[in-house]
Amino acid sequence: MWKKVSQLIKYLPGLFTLLLGVACSPPSTPPQVMVAPDPPPRVTEGPKNIILMIGDGMGISQISAGLYQNDNQLNLERFPIVGLHKPYSSDNLIPDSASGATAFSTGRKTYNGGVGVDEDGNPIGTILEEAEEEGLSTGLVTTSTIVHATPAAFIAHVAQRNEFEAIAAQFLDTEIDFFVGGGRKYFSRRSDERNLLAELEAAGYFVASFEKGELTSMEIDYRRNFAYFTSEADPETVQQGRHYLKPASKLACTFLNRKSGEEGFFLMIEGAQIDWGGHNQDMDYMVSEMIDFDETIGAVLDFAEEDDQTLVIVTADHETGGFAINPGSAQGELIGAFTSDYHTAVLIPVFAYGPGAELFGGVYENTAIYQKMRSAWGW
Repeated sequence: MWKKVSQLIKYLPGLFTLLLGVACSPPSTPPQVMVAPDPPPRVTEGPKNIILMIGDGMGISQISAGLYQNDNQLNLERFPIVGLHKPYSSDNLIPDSASGATAFSTGRKTYNGGVGVDEDGNPIGTILEEAEEEGLSTGLVTTSTIVHATPAAFIAHVAQRNEFEAIAAQFLDTEIDFFVGGGRKYFSRRSDERNLLAELEAAGYFVASFEKGELTSMEIDYRRNFAYFTSEADPETVQQGRHYLKPASKLACTFLNRKSGEEGFFLMIEGAQIDWGGHNQDMDYMVSEMIDFDETIGAVLDFAEEDDQTLVIVTADHETGGFAINPGSAQGELIGAFTSDYHTAVLIPVFAYGPGAELFGGVYENTAIYQKMRSAWGW
């Protein structure tokens, strides 16, 4: 059904005529949140599965650079529904990944640095935890450490994002079925001397890491939960040879779809290092990560088109670097510039495909993505 629908809906050509990233100073007080008078309408036929893909630091300019450096084509062009979200946090016009991901996972704005907590530091239930309660399978895949702010916001509750060991320990408080990312040391070389890898195995997980071989060489037992660590600390960059995001995401879709049966699954996939390229003010680094993320998007869309029961949402927590494509640029030969080595406050695109995708058009708060996912599922 959605193959046909996507062919009938065309992009509005003027939707994204925006200023390309400007670094701003935070206001003395946070902006007023505009609250819609009514919740988003429920869809008549909702999805079985939801896959939320987050390109950390990915604004319009990062997408544009990836497009022009990739023969003027991206898999993002396959999405029939496009919207914009307002990414600011509760205490700052300039958000960070912790507050942004918490908005997606809980439907609440929080302060920069807060992970899965409200403005007062109190834990809030996440969409992943709610999916588990509903009997769905769940998963996380990232090109950062698995305890980094974005994946952490879906599974942990800590006052500050740098509490990596505390975040790792909270993986044992969940029933997450599948996760892939770096940061093994936060599970095995801890100040409290706990061996969380052994504890995961005792809880029934298949646990492996880069030392045992490539992810694609692992023998999968679909009866057991799956954990794979891609690095001891931060994963490598695409330029250094990292190439696991696409195969890990394909495996996650297959694994969770098979394990969940008729119940469905929730999966969050993060292309984390688009952000890191922006922080480094390195256009080639940023673009290589953008293209890697887009190739992964293509693989996930292929799964969704074949499955026909999966809602795919692609967005970012914020833009990083205030990147601009300057005069003198040509296709494949960009002249880029950064206005900052931090995040900016520009609006962020949202792309949606599949049952419930119509909920994601328009302009709205970042917290609405959580609400729209719940509405798509009829919760």
